[in-house]
Amino acid sequence: MASIIVLLAFLALVCSHAIASDPSPLQDFCVADKTSHVLVNGLVCKNPKDVKTDDFFVSSLDKPGDTANKLGSNATLVNVEKLAGLNTLGISLARIDFAPYGLNPPHIHPRATEILTVLEGSLYVGFVTSNPDNRLFAKVINKGDVFVFPQGLIHFQFNYGTKNAVAIAALSSQNPGVITIANAVFGSKPPISRDVLAKAFQADKKTIDWLQAQFWMDNNN
Repeated sequence: MASIIVLLAFLALVCSHAIASDPSPLQDFCVADKTSHVLVNGLVCKNPKDVKTDDFFVSSLDKPGDTANKLGSNATLVNVEKLAGLNTLGISLARIDFAPYGLNPPHIHPRATEILTVLEGSLYVGFVTSNPDNRLFAKVINKGDVFVFPQGLIHFQFNYGTKNAVAIAALSSQNPGVITIANAVFGSKPPISRDVLAKAFQADKKTIDWLQAQFWMDNNN
């Protein structure tokens, strides 16, 4: 009997991890109370009596992001930090602007799947599967096309054209997070040991020193 209980407990734990995602709402809404100092997995709910229409509204995606940077791109994210009404709803949105030859560099969203549609221009997009295959799925997509990036996989978007491009991305988390690969590896604070990086990338230490000395910008606001 004891072994059956242990087995059931183990299966319950495995299943809970298998279906883990943003917590589902247990009421109509749970507008984030950004003044609360209580720490929870997510954000504390505001008293429903204090909720206003503007808690579900934000005006920002009509304005192009500033692409005058080394990458030539800018992501304007609307997550729960910017739109309190998203709390517990498991979704967020981003506008991504690209200058000609602008790049949204290889990155991952640890907590979300991303689905992207092009509003203007054309983009070369793709993602890479996990080890051991590291298979690249990539395609040029045009205005009106849609592409999906599975949760946690490295992906990118590149404007290979001579005109500006704009895309809208929806993400399956109120706070999807972003880890830009180059920033994390070469721009960590404190820096990763150059001995580790030199061996990992099969590069000499001078190359690693040069890479770590660069300014690794984050275009995901």
